[in-house]
Amino acid sequence: MTKLIKRASAEARAFRNKQSDSADAGEKMQKITRTSKRARRDDDLDDAPQIEAPRKPRFAPVTFSEEGGVRYLHFGTEWVQGAMRLRKPDHIELEYAQQMMAWLLFLETPKRIVQLGLGAAALTKFAYRFLTRAKVEAVELNPAVVVAARTMFELPHDDARLTVHETDAWDFVNDRANHGTIGAVQIDVYDATARGPVLDSVAFYRAVRACLADAGVVTVNLFGDHPSFVRNMKRLNEAFDGRVFALPEVHDGNRVAIAFSGPALDVPFATLQARARLIEAELGLSARKWIKGLQESTGQQDGSFSI
Repeated sequence: MTKLIKRASAEARAFRNKQSDSADAGEKMQKITRTSKRARRDDDLDDAPQIEAPRKPRFAPVTFSEEGGVRYLHFGTEWVQGAMRLRKPDHIELEYAQQMMAWLLFLETPKRIVQLGLGAAALTKFAYRFLTRAKVEAVELNPAVVVAARTMFELPHDDARLTVHETDAWDFVNDRANHGTIGAVQIDVYDATARGPVLDSVAFYRAVRACLADAGVVTVNLFGDHPSFVRNMKRLNEAFDGRVFALPEVHDGNRVAIAFSGPALDVPFATLQARARLIEAELGLSARKWIKGLQESTGQQDGSFSI
């Protein structure tokens, strides 16, 4: 990724300084290692067995910044991984995150809504607060992100309607217990570098599709100005039989892709507009913009939307 919302923070600057210090230390360590290897060769120990400890996941530090009444989540860099307006903690602050709810144009509230990648929990909180008929779940591998969501971004603790799974999204979507059970899946899985989704294979997207109920919708946060966009759109199209489109770019790069499973859709635009007005009135989301973006992206302007 080359562009995204960037908010410099003291934590990010400190992290960059630590990276520089670590690089210097790493160079010194390499010199020591090379010397040690030469010593081993002198002692004819080249073939000595090496014991490898199990590798543990390494996570970037979770950091925060605030500006203009908005708190931002970072993973130790200036890249924004989520946001919350302090006076409206259940409001979805970022426009691309609002677009992740565009499945509401096509589905009534499903029994089960799943967010892959918790971030600042904006989508999870919103669905939990306003879509009360749904069981809302989030999947997050980094336990520090879960702690941050609850202590800094007002995510409630688990209850009968809310569950946060501390597990890998890959394992979650490949768990057969989840297959055929989810109405809407929202995917926002990025690491600290924010160069593209960390899970983006055809196999991953096919497993996501397998999780959907008879009629389901997936939304995916992508970056339109990065090579990962074309790659992800190609793989989404392969996994979802071409039933995919992407809304126009917002926030200097973010593009939300929408993929469909189940029966073919043929919805009059008049019906979509009525649905959008209802979403705007009841949920405060800019749903009519989604329809305009849909028309711009697909070229379908009159009559009905088909996919």
